[in-house]
Amino acid sequence: MFHLISILLCTAAWMAQATTAPPDHEVTIADTHPLIAFHGRWDASPGTWWAGSGFKLNVENLETLKLNLGPHTTSPLTSVGVSVDYGPYATVNVSEGANTIPLPASGAGKNSVVRITTEGWQNNRMQLESIVLNKGAELKPYTPSKLVFQVIGDSLSAGQYLDQGVLQAWPVLTSEAFKAELRVNAQPGAALKDIPAWGNVHGVSFEYFRTEDTGFFYTADHNYTTPWDFARDAPPPTHVVIHIGANDASQNVTAADFEATYLAFVARLRTLYRAQPILVFTPWGWPAADGTVSYYYPGSYARIVEARHALGDRNVFLVNTTGWVSWTDVFPDNTHPTEAGHQKIAGLFGGWLKSWGLLPEVAWPTKASGVPL
Repeated sequence: MFHLISILLCTAAWMAQATTAPPDHEVTIADTHPLIAFHGRWDASPGTWWAGSGFKLNVENLETLKLNLGPHTTSPLTSVGVSVDYGPYATVNVSEGANTIPLPASGAGKNSVVRITTEGWQNNRMQLESIVLNKGAELKPYTPSKLVFQVIGDSLSAGQYLDQGVLQAWPVLTSEAFKAELRVNAQPGAALKDIPAWGNVHGVSFEYFRTEDTGFFYTADHNYTTPWDFARDAPPPTHVVIHIGANDASQNVTAADFEATYLAFVARLRTLYRAQPILVFTPWGWPAADGTVSYYYPGSYARIVEARHALGDRNVFLVNTTGWVSWTDVFPDNTHPTEAGHQKIAGLFGGWLKSWGLLPEVAWPTKASGVPL
């Protein structure tokens, strides 16, 4: 009993030291603090990989917020989105050293939720050393949503060419509409098959199981990969969404090879996500100015779903995106969806989810001052 009491007292003392300071001083939060709610992929430094990685804070009496970032942060800067009390994300450019994060006047209050997320599909590394809050601020637990989306894909899910990157892409727009947590593992230019493609040395079927995205190859201080510990994805996803294949087609991967690769990938995912629905997007294709749309691997995605059903896995579903994207929805020079195009896709996918039986959460579990329930 004495030993247990000693442990509890030491733990309490550590928590007090990490989260409190004398009344006339700011509050410094170490990067190891258990109440920082990390999302996405972070290495041991800790630093971000993959678009959309970041963290959430639930702070009582928040007035000011600073981030101290380490040397592995992208130089000369990286762009992050900052959302206060579930409001729109505002872009803030941060760099190595001390960074003051602007907060709206409405952000100060009894209870504030701050979400900070990397935007870019490349050059998106943020190495967190510590967080500094105003005196009197206190870090509280963040309760995640009951819905957690895991999106796997390529540039069409990473928000390539958008001003705010992934934050304006359909995965984030959908998760916001459903009040869901989100993890995005989408790498522009990468094929699903583990082959070189458009500067990526690995495919997503390899890289998804690593901490780092495929940009690791060009990063001098971290040009290696490490296995990802999926136990760190807490809570685990409730729904897995896959939209991939464009870069396999561009690298002349045959339909039969692509289908075999996809089925092997889903089989490996099932060792992690045994009961979660897996939603398989068909391609919305590459629209042209004359109104035509070029589709890759016609029929393959339906055959992939049917093959899983034949194995007894009825929890894999086809999301037919045919006709979702037209010429007016894409940038004419690269045929990737514009901001308005991603909004359209998110609206159509949200409608599909509702028809399928999934409704948005009524409210975010972690309440914030001034946010209606």
